[in-house]
Amino acid sequence: MTELIQFLLRHGYLVLFGAVFIEQMGIPIPAAPILLAAGALAADGRLSLPVVLLLAVAPSLLGDLVWYELGRRRGRKVLNLICRLTLEPDSCVRRTEDVFVRHGWRALLAAKFIPGLNAAARPMAGLMGMGLTRFLIYDVAGAIIWAGTFAGIGFLFSNEVDDVALLLERLGIWALILAVGGLACYLARKYVQRHRFLRQLRISRISPEELMSKLAAREQLAIVDLRTAMGFEAEQVKLPGAVHIIPAEIEIRQQEIPRDREIVLYCT
Repeated sequence: MTELIQFLLRHGYLVLFGAVFIEQMGIPIPAAPILLAAGALAADGRLSLPVVLLLAVAPSLLGDLVWYELGRRRGRKVLNLICRLTLEPDSCVRRTEDVFVRHGWRALLAAKFIPGLNAAARPMAGLMGMGLTRFLIYDVAGAIIWAGTFAGIGFLFSNEVDDVALLLERLGIWALILAVGGLACYLARKYVQRHRFLRQLRISRISPEELMSKLAAREQLAIVDLRTAMGFEAEQVKLPGAVHIIPAEIEIRQQEIPRDREIVLYCT
């Protein structure tokens, strides 16, 4: 039996509650392995499956309410802070807004399965004025689906979970080396991609101050506002003369962008 299983047997429900709460508060420590192990222990009768689900949903809801309220009170400052901590900060806000535009508040049902979306969805709901009652309904449903999926997999495939745990135990330090090595390769790839993107961006980027100088000098500019519909409605501010085109419509509306002058694009 692995150290994780033994630790869960000794401390049980408290470990599960703490692991889920820590993850939902934004600390990148995945709670899914704890849920799988707890589900496997419930299949053996050593933990109660309903209590496991309750102690996964409750801390998840607590953490989500904190981020929802911060988003409602602090708006984009909180959302931008969260996105700076992700591996793709340049597209985090836009990607989250796109998901909400396509799927509405139903996105909260699947958000916990997608780490980047889960981090930004809670404050985004507060920022966009989602009512507390509706947020609670969708958020609790999403937490139940998430917790039920992982705990249920552990419950239904408890023998396989035990086999995997025993294999990892036999591998010992090599299992840790493989996991850390895989994570390091993934982070290195994202780092290279991000810096390549930023180098390309610097070539054609101007600062807000430079744009204001051009506007003050009455230069002929074509300004395109690429914010999503949700981002545009939340701020209700647009640069003078700007054309608002959401990214999904840029190809079909490109004829609205003049070609006889310098084009300036801006987004969230």
